[in-house]
Amino acid sequence: MKSAFGVSVSEGLSEICSSNRCALIIYDMQAGIVPQLTEGAQIVAACGGLLAAARKADMRVFYTRHIFLPNRAAGVGQLRRAMIWQRKSDPSETIPMMLQGSDPWQIVPELAPITGDVILDKITMSAFEGTFLNLALRDAQVEAFIIAGIALEIGIEPTVRHGADLNFIPVVASDACGSKTQEFKDRSLATLKETGEVILSSVEEIISNLDNK
Repeated sequence: MKSAFGVSVSEGLSEICSSNRCALIIYDMQAGIVPQLTEGAQIVAACGGLLAAARKADMRVFYTRHIFLPNRAAGVGQLRRAMIWQRKSDPSETIPMMLQGSDPWQIVPELAPITGDVILDKITMSAFEGTFLNLALRDAQVEAFIIAGIALEIGIEPTVRHGADLNFIPVVASDACGSKTQEFKDRSLATLKETGEVILSSVEEIISNLDNK
């Protein structure tokens, strides 16, 4: 860790992933989302390994869940997204997916939250928009986050870029992030790597650098 001008700058995964300065974000691993990907089971297993290691290290754990508002409460953006995702030309023909409390909205049982974990519901792609995630991390003096889940090119990449703009250090668990296709995954990882600020690491590498007790 290097110090200058009254602040300390973390270097390397072992410093960045220190449990008192880093949190784990499990992104949208929901019953209505995971089965859509052929690699869904693989991503569940990889996220499970990260969760176990993060909990052992006493790291803060945050889950995100995507929700759709009931159509009568939805606005232009939500209805337009529903039209695109459901391939409908008329917003009145759309069905709100993953309503709060519905079965598709639930976190998959293999990754069920435990006491002490935090769950954030959102209607956005970035986990920082319209939620208390930024405030919660800053209040705990967290400087970095590890992120894993589904889908990399849809929601994780916007979350990572938003987090970097908020001056957090994003660590992407690249083999624990699912995508619709390998092409989409490779393209997203390449653009994130190009920023120079986003750290791309395997689950194994991340776990080996956690300060597990």
